[in-house]
Amino acid sequence: MVAANTSHSNQTVLEQVGPNIIHHVSNSDIAHPIIHLPSFFGIDFSVTKHVLMLWLVALIVSIVVILPIRKYLSSNGKKKSNWVTLIEYIVEFVKDTIAAPNVGPNWVMTWTPLFLTFFFFILFANGIGMIPIFDTIGLLDRFLLKTDSSSTINNLLHGGVTATGNFNVTAGLAAVTFFSIIIAGVKRHGFIKHWANLVPHGLAWPVYIILIPIELMGLFVKPFALTMRLAANMTGGHIAILALLSLMAIIGEMFSSAAGIGVAFVSIPMAAAISGLEIIVVLVQAYVFTLLTAVFVGMAINVHH
Repeated sequence: MVAANTSHSNQTVLEQVGPNIIHHVSNSDIAHPIIHLPSFFGIDFSVTKHVLMLWLVALIVSIVVILPIRKYLSSNGKKKSNWVTLIEYIVEFVKDTIAAPNVGPNWVMTWTPLFLTFFFFILFANGIGMIPIFDTIGLLDRFLLKTDSSSTINNLLHGGVTATGNFNVTAGLAAVTFFSIIIAGVKRHGFIKHWANLVPHGLAWPVYIILIPIELMGLFVKPFALTMRLAANMTGGHIAILALLSLMAIIGEMFSSAAGIGVAFVSIPMAAAISGLEIIVVLVQAYVFTLLTAVFVGMAINVHH
């Protein structure tokens, strides 16, 4: 009887680990929206956790980047703070090392604003996912506020905070890249010439039967790769951290509380180390997405076969 109860208890803990991890990295479902909105044409437009985070990131970028630059420009360059100087360095870095080598000097001022938008937006969206904002709110609610399960505060606790870990969000960003590639090629070569540039010229016609479908497929593979790369990298680190921390509950339930505490001396430092690595990933993934977008746009402008 005791063995059966222990087995059942172990199975319960193991069954809870997976859903608990997914719960902390996924978007809040429609059952727990932040703001209820009516449906149009069968589509529920209620504001979920990741939609809220996208709004928050847009607000932060506006306050931290756009407003200081506008204030600096309105002063005719007389009031230059250290923060504006830092932003200037980042702008010069993106322009000189990402935009110019890929799109060329003639198009660098045309496409640098897009690359900067990608870089700052993804950087802040990645970075805010490292801050336990809603976990702190949940802690305060549990011990101080003690609201009911249907309250707005409890709805905020459903789902993760890293919007760039959502494949829908990264697909939206990649869609901008997709259309930017087409626009860049059309502006540089014209509509007909752009599509003709997808394949090399002067080949035997049977080769084009194979080559044209491959090149068309490659046109969609590029944004797909951007979608998967960013979302997977931003989700993988969080899953690894939660899995390591879950070991304490699993081992403690399977063996004893003392064993769970013993595992904590290993899992917590490892989770902290992965968190440190995640800080680097936040910056690297913003850079990589921006760089690959610049490369793809540059390939459409400067055609080489």
